[in-house]
Amino acid sequence: MVRGEILYRGEPIHGRPPEEIVRLGIVQVLEGRRVFKHLTVEENLKVGTLTRRGVNLKEELDRIYHYFPRLAELRHRLAGYCSGGEQQMIAIGRALLAKPRLLLLDEPSLGLAPLLVREIFDIVARVNAEEGVTVLVVEQNARVALSIAHYGYIMESGRIVLEGDRAYLLENPDVQEFYLGVAKEGGRKSFKEVKAYKRRKRFM
Repeated sequence: MVRGEILYRGEPIHGRPPEEIVRLGIVQVLEGRRVFKHLTVEENLKVGTLTRRGVNLKEELDRIYHYFPRLAELRHRLAGYCSGGEQQMIAIGRALLAKPRLLLLDEPSLGLAPLLVREIFDIVARVNAEEGVTVLVVEQNARVALSIAHYGYIMESGRIVLEGDRAYLLENPDVQEFYLGVAKEGGRKSFKEVKAYKRRKRFM
């Protein structure tokens, strides 16, 4: 539910239909990937071009396969038979085919093995650097998110409690203790210890 205004490039966009928002350059990859399981990998990718005109499909698909070579190998496979990581690649590739200026990623690491998470986040960083796409990531895995972020916001109960550039957040003792699992005396806390902490007063 939206409270107040949502502005993009100085223009209000709340209440606009999704296809109009996509044409403005905002594309979201939803949590859980949401691929069309009965379509092939390539057919899923092509869906991303539906809001564009005059698209050279071969060039655009080659651009996606440049970032995700695995998808080129699987282009004729039904998406429903792809792994979770492959489906995440499909979802991001499909979003990139809409030519976003702003790409919104919702929990891209959800349910994925650490090596796949690292690979996908590295690709996202490349897209940002090579194509100039602004990427907004909502992610609970603070370590991997901060590994590619330029700037971050930490939210508690829907409220921003801390923000800053990557270096500031990585060096912040609260972030180290509560989100990166690093104990005050160095070393690492156990998952149980991290989950059982009490917020410091300024976090309340």
